[in-house]
Amino acid sequence: MSETANRPPHLDTPHARPVQPIPVQNDGKQAIALRDPSMLVQQTMVVPPQAMGVIQLFDGSNSIEQIAGKLVREDDPERDTNLGKAATQVTALVEQMDKFGLLWGPTFEGYEKQVADKLAETGAFPVQASMSLVQVAHQAAGGGEPPESPEEQATWAKNLAEGQLTTWMDEAEDPEFDQTVVGLVVPHLDYPRGAEVYAGGYRAWQGAPRPDRVVVLGTNHFGIGDGVVMSPYGHLTPLGRVETDRAVIEGLKAKLGDRLFKDQLDLLPEHSIELHLPFIQHLFGDVPVIGALLPDPLIPMIADDGARVSHDEFVNALREVLAEVGGTTYFVSSADLSHVGPQFGEPKPVDEARRVEVERHDREHLGKFISNDADSFVESMEWCKNPTRWCSIGNMAATAALAGASEIELVDYRQAVDDRGAALVSVAAIALLGD
Repeated sequence: MSETANRPPHLDTPHARPVQPIPVQNDGKQAIALRDPSMLVQQTMVVPPQAMGVIQLFDGSNSIEQIAGKLVREDDPERDTNLGKAATQVTALVEQMDKFGLLWGPTFEGYEKQVADKLAETGAFPVQASMSLVQVAHQAAGGGEPPESPEEQATWAKNLAEGQLTTWMDEAEDPEFDQTVVGLVVPHLDYPRGAEVYAGGYRAWQGAPRPDRVVVLGTNHFGIGDGVVMSPYGHLTPLGRVETDRAVIEGLKAKLGDRLFKDQLDLLPEHSIELHLPFIQHLFGDVPVIGALLPDPLIPMIADDGARVSHDEFVNALREVLAEVGGTTYFVSSADLSHVGPQFGEPKPVDEARRVEVERHDREHLGKFISNDADSFVESMEWCKNPTRWCSIGNMAATAALAGASEIELVDYRQAVDDRGAALVSVAAIALLGD
């Protein structure tokens, strides 16, 4: 029996899952670490840079022999011999990627099931991005060794996180709104770069009445779902466990079915919801939080077959469910704005002229959003084709549509730029005001 016949089909015609290539040094040589953005497998596979060109051929339509044929020149005088060598090398790469769960197929599905089973057992997504709050606070406190026992570590981390949040909130300027703040647009930029804008937005809720729930709408950065993604599970943060609102979840399930939760593992690596939870806990204690990842309305769904929940379906269903369950709901749009510079595919480093240009563009479209016309905001982004890669148009539009604000006001606008000009990310804090 041939080697080809012995291969499982998913190895014979390999189809690579999306990976995040990260340049690294391996034994003093340049290499590429293939990170699984979905974080189903924590280990990282390292390959030589030239392997990336081969992996691009793993699209599910080429067999290993066909891939080898693309790698060996037609006029190679030793083509037959080199084809065999290339096929052996490709096979080794395919088998190693499969071991790390980086190919679509049964191995990946096994890892996915393990994670799903553990998640169902705990009923909450583990602490991920929000742990950086403890790291920031620990560094600000001068470092030192954490306690040894898990119980003491949890208390130590919670105290550090609470202290850091208190500091940030105390340092933020009070916007002093007369009306009730029914919603916020705040960043999902990492805390070291975005803390002042987070705090500037959440300062508007300091001292506000505790709502019955908070809806946090995020962006699906790494997952495979191209529709709205939700989960019935809660989240863990350094401040403790955040539960969801069961009545709202059951109401949405009744209207939209289990397809709303089909891609719930996309929430595992996603930071755009989790980074807001400590602020909400700090302000409102154990208030229930409903989190959802919203697709970009400018990008059509891969298949409009009803298998996933669309933006408009979700907004309409959530509006109806919230009216049915009653009570007070606050809304959070987790939104970063422009992403420019070489890190995002632009040819030139970010200079002062580019910063001015980006701010002009941002403020023009922020003006559309602040006009409180969600449709006009999306239409303006569609017209200009989103040239600076705003990543949260969907959740901003949904928040504006759901919150029913009488006015919207800009609280803060800033740009985070690294020293080399490789990347600029702009962010804003915006308050949606009730009557």
